[in-house]
Amino acid sequence: MDIVDRFIKYARIDTQSDENNTQTPSTQKQFNLAKEVEQEALEMGLTDVSLDNNCYLMATLPANTQKKLPVIGFIAHFDTSPDMSGKNVNPRIIKNYDGKEIILNEPKEVVLSPADFPELLDHVGEDIIVTDGTTLLGADDKAGIAAIMNAMQYLIDHPEIEHGKIRIGFTPDEEIGRGADKFDVAKFGADWAYTIDGSEVGELEYENFNAASAKIDIQGRNVHPGYAKGKMVNALHLANELIALLPESERPEHTVDYEGFFHLISLGGTVEETSLSFIIRDHDREKFEERKRLMESAVETLNKKYGDRLTLQMKDQYYNMREKVEPVKYIVDYAYQAMEEVGVKPNVKPIRGGTDGARLSFMGLPCPNIFAGGMNFHGKYEFLPIPSMKKASEVIVKIAEIVAKEEKI
Repeated sequence: MDIVDRFIKYARIDTQSDENNTQTPSTQKQFNLAKEVEQEALEMGLTDVSLDNNCYLMATLPANTQKKLPVIGFIAHFDTSPDMSGKNVNPRIIKNYDGKEIILNEPKEVVLSPADFPELLDHVGEDIIVTDGTTLLGADDKAGIAAIMNAMQYLIDHPEIEHGKIRIGFTPDEEIGRGADKFDVAKFGADWAYTIDGSEVGELEYENFNAASAKIDIQGRNVHPGYAKGKMVNALHLANELIALLPESERPEHTVDYEGFFHLISLGGTVEETSLSFIIRDHDREKFEERKRLMESAVETLNKKYGDRLTLQMKDQYYNMREKVEPVKYIVDYAYQAMEEVGVKPNVKPIRGGTDGARLSFMGLPCPNIFAGGMNFHGKYEFLPIPSMKKASEVIVKIAEIVAKEEKI
């Protein structure tokens, strides 16, 4: 099956995860794609194919050499983001993109324009897969799944390419931060792995944010506004005061590269009760801890002023994988070399977010992240240059080939 046909088939299957459901997987419909990929794995002759009750799929491409080689893993995720509908996805291929605006949906006046998304111009002359302007596309991370499956088929079809044992794994619920929750690292049995979950062609990442969540509940006191003097405590105003105690310049819209931030993701309530939710991010562990202390200090300041009306729940979510990957930096070097050998310019940069690989690295499976090719994830303007997805698959094959030739363990 052609890699494009694989991707389009996967994209049409709704796998949107649900952050409000604590079960694993958070949506049963993720099994629809998992079972499809499971069947493909069996049909192409992969071994040790297993799909568990939590929607984790693993399989093996056995080694075709007698050399003693490390076991490499490649990982992607089934789910698509809750940010936009993944139902009735209708992918469309734009042939030989000409650099002009792409009308995604004429009745709704949805246009994918290089004026808004200048990265489109990097793909002039290429075939591009786009949405119909009503859903996301799902390249995050169905392009990753397609690239991995295509690479496994290629290695099976080309036995002259020497390689060691390869493990592939697909997870649910990555988009809601739970993709590694029930990943069985021991069962997977790889010495290291790569998530195929990056964006633009060439991306290679082994640094990510340290991450925490913070929820603040505020208890106000509601009194008739005509008689409120000296009595009312407006929880909504306290919420505004809290926001003002955090540096305005350290919001996502004002930060880039290694700069961390405080991101207010929800705010709702009444005079009587109000809740705020933040995510806190920083690449530097010390600065990350300072950010958490600043959040605690802001809450303490308002509690002293208003009498213990704020309750803070703060929880670490994941840490910077660099701490675990740097001691085995050669695994990044392999990916870098593979990209160069297939004609891709490596772009090593920090992830301004997180991947399953961050959690897995701290679970004993060092796991850098490699591009899958898609752009503008999580919305109707998402697009996938077909050559980029194909290059992701070529990189996977090349990594396996390089490790077999110049194993450095």
